[in-house]
Amino acid sequence: MEATEEIPGRNESNSIPVPVKWTEPSVIAFWSIHAIALVGAFFTPLTKTALILLVVNYLIRIWGITAGYHRYFSHRSFKTGRVFQFILAWCGAMSAQKGPIWWSSHHRVHHRYSDTIRDVHSPWYGGGFWWSHVGWILSGKWDHTDSELVKEWYDYPEIVWIENNKFVPPMLLGITSFLIGGFPGLIWGFFVSTVLNYHCTFFINSLAHHFGRQRYHTTDTSRNSLILALLTLGEGWHNNHHYYQSSCAQGFYWWEIDISYYTLKVASWFGIVWDIKTCPEKVREANHYESYEVKLPKFDTASLQLAATNAAQAASESAANAAEAARQAAARARDAANETALRWADAAREAAANASEAAAEAASKATGSVSLATARAAQKAHTKAHDWQKAAQEASEKVAELFSANAETA
Repeated sequence: MEATEEIPGRNESNSIPVPVKWTEPSVIAFWSIHAIALVGAFFTPLTKTALILLVVNYLIRIWGITAGYHRYFSHRSFKTGRVFQFILAWCGAMSAQKGPIWWSSHHRVHHRYSDTIRDVHSPWYGGGFWWSHVGWILSGKWDHTDSELVKEWYDYPEIVWIENNKFVPPMLLGITSFLIGGFPGLIWGFFVSTVLNYHCTFFINSLAHHFGRQRYHTTDTSRNSLILALLTLGEGWHNNHHYYQSSCAQGFYWWEIDISYYTLKVASWFGIVWDIKTCPEKVREANHYESYEVKLPKFDTASLQLAATNAAQAASESAANAAEAARQAAARARDAANETALRWADAAREAAANASEAAAEAASKATGSVSLATARAAQKAHTKAHDWQKAAQEASEKVAELFSANAETA
């Protein structure tokens, strides 16, 4: 796995903008594609072949992003085999939006911290619209991948190969467009369609959190937009998606057009994909805004003051209960420690007394049966034992005084 120098979503300022690294090769390539598309479109005729390439290349690649990078690699909203999995990754990589592992890693961070300061591309924190649209990619802040978030994809060598060689698919597409349509095919079929693909994808991060309607109560500012849904083959139903992220169908009702889902549903008829997840009806019908419009909660001053007073009172009671519990625990600990210390002192006194008694007995016996030198040695032992007893007594008194003082202080 690739080493992660900065792990997305694990600090407190993911959405704070940083300057664009204009000299980075990826940034130079990004703006070069825009410049070539803009200048080339003015001076290159739009032939019939070039128009077909423009439409086909756009649709294949936006589908690779929506069905592949997003619904499969990021959300695992359906299952498939390794061949079709590779096709999804290749089509997504042709969009020149980096590899499937990088893309899905950062998208999972976005959902984990959506529209908070930890969101990698929230339009509401830090850099606003520009940052959420493209600034976060060009900053270089998120060049690395949090491997732990997407570790399942490292089990497939072919997916890792695309991740490590992410420039190969778009380069081959550019060459193929030139071989089919000549210079107009290259300009319109590759460069112009790439720019369109870029910004229609980026609109979901920026516009879809600014404009549109909210059907569901969510913790973010996601919106539903028919126009964005048509441009992105179904991704415009963004509020639906944030409400129930694991659903492969992002259009929850028949009138919400979701072409990416339709293609995957057809593929399931032939066994190419299976276990397609959808939003359960009970979940879909719950948690609606009454008028299908964004509503902000309304508070009056009296309610806020009452809530604040109740919260303060509850906090005060909790603090008092915690303090009383702490005092009781300290008293129990102090009593237990005092009893233990007294037991140790009693044992020391008893040992010293036994030693003194034994020494006295030895000295008494020595006076009648052994030499004067032996008697003197026994007498010294008796004196030493007496000293030990005295020291033990003093130690016991000191311990008692110490715990008595602590009890008074407490």
